Amino acid sequence: MGGPAAPTASRQDDYHELIDPNAKWYKNRRLVVLNLWILLLLITSTANGYDGSMMNGLQLLNQWETAFNFPSGSKLGLLGAIQNIGSLGALPFSPYACDGLGRKKTIFLGAFIMCAGAIIQTASQSVEMFIGSRFILGFGLGFCGAAAPMLVTELAYPPQRAPISSVYNGLWNGGAVVASWVTFGTFHIPNSWSWRIPSACQAIPSILQVFLIPFAPESPRWLISKDRDAEALRILAYYHADGNAEDPLVQFEFHEIKTAISSEQVQKQIGWLALFRTPGNRRRMRIIIAIAFFSQWSGNGLVSYYLNQVFDTIGITNKVEQLLISACLAIWSVFIAVLGGLLCDRAGRRPLFLISTMGMLIFFTLQTICTGEYALHQNRAAGNAVIAFIYLYSAAYGLAYSPLIVSYTLEILPFELRAKGFTVFQFAVSASLVFNQYINPIALKAIAWKYYIVYCVWIAFELVFIYFFLVETRNKTLEETALIFDGADTVTNIWRKAAATAQLEGSPIPDQASDTEKVGSDKVVELVHVEDVTQV
Repeated sequence: MGGPAAPTASRQDDYHELIDPNAKWYKNRRLVVLNLWILLLLITSTANGYDGSMMNGLQLLNQWETAFNFPSGSKLGLLGAIQNIGSLGALPFSPYACDGLGRKKTIFLGAFIMCAGAIIQTASQSVEMFIGSRFILGFGLGFCGAAAPMLVTELAYPPQRAPISSVYNGLWNGGAVVASWVTFGTFHIPNSWSWRIPSACQAIPSILQVFLIPFAPESPRWLISKDRDAEALRILAYYHADGNAEDPLVQFEFHEIKTAISSEQVQKQIGWLALFRTPGNRRRMRIIIAIAFFSQWSGNGLVSYYLNQVFDTIGITNKVEQLLISACLAIWSVFIAVLGGLLCDRAGRRPLFLISTMGMLIFFTLQTICTGEYALHQNRAAGNAVIAFIYLYSAAYGLAYSPLIVSYTLEILPFELRAKGFTVFQFAVSASLVFNQYINPIALKAIAWKYYIVYCVWIAFELVFIYFFLVETRNKTLEETALIFDGADTVTNIWRKAAATAQLEGSPIPDQASDTEKVGSDKVVELVHVEDVTQV
């Protein structure tokens, strides 16, 4: 069985033909404003990354360890895992908030809860209070983390959607950069403010969202799903066509979204069982659940949350040296993650995932060998080589898994299932994180470097899975990805209905969309090798 077929490159999708190739987005004031609103949403991921790296940094502060009686073992595991336990607690509610209240109000609710958690964390007087505050932070993040990436994906200008939505998760590393340098800067403060200041800084992204998100645009797709078509069209026109509601691109987007959502509702693509009801949805969930676990069970959790214990296994015990390595690693990771996000439409999702996973396997295996060499023979050169391989491994991981797991999950889910499907993804990520963060310190303490061998075997399995099951989706609108998973007939019908609706309403859909047979059949064949897709 070969890998899934990729779209042919013979020509671009419809929406590309509706965009002036000479027009620059940065010269359009409204597109600049739209991207500033999207930046406000992107900092949700930054806040999440800040927390992970902050916990790394706090474990290197004697002031923090002294204040909480040197936590270790299961208590240290709970401190690392409790935020994700909080996120798990929000999952039963977040999809209903996203679909019922809307993306904006859900973000506001989550940001408000996170502000409260950051205040309590900063004021903590005991380890129990600190753990409770981190649960609250995770609970609020569960709402923000559900709604923000969906709003980014559903609001972005079409040519920018894939890179921008991919950069969303890549900015997790941006938060790690900030946290690493903040904890490094407070390292020499001789009192509890050395860890209270980083805790207080965690509230900054949430404060910005609480005050600004009410003024941001709502998702046009959510508005259409609530029969608020006029508002949706106005937002699409204002940000994507400088206010021109008759612009061909705006009309193409509007009718394609409206027709696709109507089709999903007719096909009863709603409810939790719908996630597994059809072969196409089962393919989606197989991929989504797999990449969620892969993103956390690839050895990266050791570096993200327990880097200090990794340092101990290779003889690097100087706290300042540990903090500097951690801070520089965060900068390196954010650079690679953003690069991977920007390449997703040029290189394609599937090649990036394959290259990323292969690199992870090679460099983590070499890291394991060098760690074992140091542990068995105290070879200092091998210990230093581990640091180099950590950087190379982080580059391989960051090329695909940092930027693509969220954007890829959202783009392969149809609108009516997007919130629920993304909740399943978040549950899988949080469950794998809770397991990792609780088990990793215990396993490292018990078998030290030999624990790395488990990850080497697992990453090899990941590579096989990615080769056989990951499907390419590059250069398509959100609605057109249905072609790959649900078959050509589904998208044929959507395009026919959209074209017919546009003609009846006198909308200026371009010439190639006016011929419904061409839109419904020839286009489909040109976009994808349909006979190969059915074998996925």
